[in-house]
Amino acid sequence: MTLPTYSPLLTDLYQLTMAYGYWKLNMHEREAAFHLIFRKNPFKGNYALCCGIMSVVDFLMNWRFHEDDLAYLATLKNSADTPLFSQAFLDYLSKLSFSCDIDAIPEGTIVFANEPLVRVQGPILQCQLLETALLNIINFQTLIATKATRVCRAAQGDPIIEFGMRRAQGPDGALSASRAAYVGGCVATSNTLAGKLFDIPVRGTHAHSWVSAFPNENEAFNAYASVMPNNCILLVDTFNTIEGVKHAIETGKKLRTEGADLLGIRLDSGNLSDLSIKARKLLDEAGFENTSILASNSLDEYVISDLKQQGAQISAWGVGTHLATAYDHPALDGVYKLCALRDKKGEWEYKLKLSEQEAKISNPGRHQIRRFFCNDQYVIDVIFDLDLGMSDLPEAILLNHSLQHKHLDDYDGFVDLLIPIMRGDNLVLEKTSIHQIRENAMSAMDHFYSTHGEKEYSVGLEKKLFELKKRLVEEVR
Repeated sequence: MTLPTYSPLLTDLYQLTMAYGYWKLNMHEREAAFHLIFRKNPFKGNYALCCGIMSVVDFLMNWRFHEDDLAYLATLKNSADTPLFSQAFLDYLSKLSFSCDIDAIPEGTIVFANEPLVRVQGPILQCQLLETALLNIINFQTLIATKATRVCRAAQGDPIIEFGMRRAQGPDGALSASRAAYVGGCVATSNTLAGKLFDIPVRGTHAHSWVSAFPNENEAFNAYASVMPNNCILLVDTFNTIEGVKHAIETGKKLRTEGADLLGIRLDSGNLSDLSIKARKLLDEAGFENTSILASNSLDEYVISDLKQQGAQISAWGVGTHLATAYDHPALDGVYKLCALRDKKGEWEYKLKLSEQEAKISNPGRHQIRRFFCNDQYVIDVIFDLDLGMSDLPEAILLNHSLQHKHLDDYDGFVDLLIPIMRGDNLVLEKTSIHQIRENAMSAMDHFYSTHGEKEYSVGLEKKLFELKKRLVEEVR
């Protein structure tokens, strides 16, 4: 699938100016390793759900500089009003083919702050050009998938439908949000294009404008039922919600005479708890026990939890703005850092970024994450360097600012999270359907919550990596 934004120009200009510098200094082919991480678990929670890797694959499989891309770059000027990039560099880009190795954590995996979600290794020029696009794709989809898991958790098994396209940040944001929300547990989306592109189930009712287009609510409901007899969910709050429920029941009775049924009603305003209880009573008394009550109207995990506690009789939830925009935490603070660079002898040089803020000091080396288990329960995630390896008796230093040492003697199994995704422009990971990714995510969520709930999860640096980092920090300072 090729989207219009799948272009190497989906980047910040400074990535291109750095690429030009690497090329001009003849260091563009030096092998580098970068990691993509985020620094803080979103929504004041204790986890995130990794999402967006297959979108990255789609992006990279189409990563080529085309003639119109290069023609545009040729128009850019510097302060001397001369071309920003030389023609020789543009000629180089025209022949450039993707040749990096991508290792990543599979979509639908529970992840935590400071862990590398992606490792990119290859010519430094190419690694640099990928930075912005990878951050754009993975930051947003991981954020929305995480929000979806929280909303679904609050609904306690009730279906969640993603309704957020009209409030999303543009068409591309809407598509990414719909995809990520489905991975995070939503059963469907209202976004028809997302349904087509990603094979997500689509759902929809009608708007208040439909009701207002007819002389009265009865006629509007009957008309909708006549054209959608087997997809009839009626929005009942255009005028008076309780009267709307009664009119929907009348339409439902007509549907039954024609061999169909009233699938549901939708509440979109007012006291959703009180109205749903009254609506359920009216529906049940009229023999419509199986007619569902769908609620919408500025919902999120907090509102849904509150309505559940109030005993609201809501069967399904349409969640829009607060989900598709991650309203209460609108950005994941993902970063992409150079961690190692081969020298002229072919040896890896460790690289790190210093900061006055401890949390912003990057980790040197090429990393893997080992997740330890005991009795099938998560114990700890340990980040280690591929060259230094892991000790036979592992010891980790926790990254929750306590720098507490933890000896790993209480585990009976482990798995390494970063797996090969691409080798050059070849996809080496077998593609997984979005439905299987979603199923894996739901299983991972259930497993994590059953063992950890809201408790903080331990992530640490393997002792040898921690000591290397400490030594390099001291040397640089």
